[in-house]
Amino acid sequence: MTQWAYIGSFTSGGGRGITVAAVDPATGAPAPRTSVQAVVNPACLALDREAGVLYAVGDSNPGAVVALRTGPDGGLTPIGPAVDAGAAGPAHLCLAGGRVLTANYGGGSVSCFTRKPDGGLAGPPAVTAHHGAGPDPDRQRGPHVHQVLPAPAGPWVLGPDLGTDAVRVYAPGAPGEGLRVHGETVLRAGSGPRHLAFHPAGEVVYVLHELEPQMTVCRWDAVSGRLEPLAEVAIGPEGAPEGERVYPSVVCVSPDGRFVRAAVRGSNRILTYALAGGAEKPLLTSWVDCGGVWPRDLAQGPGGRLYVANEWSGDITWFDADDESGRLTPAGALRVPAAACVLFT
Repeated sequence: MTQWAYIGSFTSGGGRGITVAAVDPATGAPAPRTSVQAVVNPACLALDREAGVLYAVGDSNPGAVVALRTGPDGGLTPIGPAVDAGAAGPAHLCLAGGRVLTANYGGGSVSCFTRKPDGGLAGPPAVTAHHGAGPDPDRQRGPHVHQVLPAPAGPWVLGPDLGTDAVRVYAPGAPGEGLRVHGETVLRAGSGPRHLAFHPAGEVVYVLHELEPQMTVCRWDAVSGRLEPLAEVAIGPEGAPEGERVYPSVVCVSPDGRFVRAAVRGSNRILTYALAGGAEKPLLTSWVDCGGVWPRDLAQGPGGRLYVANEWSGDITWFDADDESGRLTPAGALRVPAAACVLFT
């Protein structure tokens, strides 16, 4: 059976929308077959594999979300028109509890969509607004939710807010009411939490910060829905031009739970942290050039490979990962203008 890659790209930057590519099982190379422009700037994708429905969020003003039926040939067919996201600039989306959620960076909120029986979206969404600000006058004048991610167990959803230096924990509300804020974990002022990832064991969360390059290691209690900061880990400027800032973008954990990796824009590096001392103790062991410019997204792919969406250079690069050391070795590249994200079936 063919494995497919769906690659989102910014149409406002010359991207093709969502590119459908067949993945070579031996090399991991994606071979583009077709593309679909079903929504402006599909910055993030989420796939319901069982239902065969792909969801894409459109990073625009107003923002939008579209549902697409996946075909046996990897093709995509929209299930109705794109639906208003209820806020500006949605940057991320996920599936949680049978609903579709979007993190609205521009709107400083989280939108919750009900799904129809055919996988389509029922609008308008229920919107949960954030409030507050941070000390950075350019980036933190108001809330900026950058991600929504369901916890591995329980009803919880987590959302890092770059604008208010906090991670909020949500619980589902009644049907039609969207999410309610269950708790809030405040992190270092001015750090700008952007993205997080769970360790496979489910008890540790890694929160990556964009404005102050660091990663906060947190303990997660799935029963109480509580997130507790434990330690801060520096995200080094290796390879960055002297005097220039770096902007971490995304963090992911290897499927075997042995390594944490972070993408860093500015230095254009992928950093690998080993967890040999325990999930709560990441140790930087290696770094590699991302093979492009401005790495926006990381994705675990077939064969244990790591894929990188490089927005400014317009390409997808991929790396083989050594099972023992975690060290990454460049394995290939594919031209994708204004690449934003990649997702595998």
